[in-house]
Amino acid sequence: MATIMPQGELMRRAVKWVGDKRTETGEPLAALCEKAAMQFNLSPKDAAFLDGFFKEHKEPGRD
Repeated sequence: MATIMPQGELMRRAVKWVGDKRTETGEPLAALCEKAAMQFNLSPKDAAFLDGFFKEHKEPGRD
């Protein structure tokens, strides 16, 4: 049974998931953000925010 969560909680989980996966896999940021948007059922606006968030806070030497 699916649990209903506030949209903000989904975004927090998506940000954590992308950060963890970047560390574990080294997969490109764009691919991870797209996967997170699908997995956490983010709106297009939230998906764009997620992508922008990581582009603003990227580590040196990362994509």
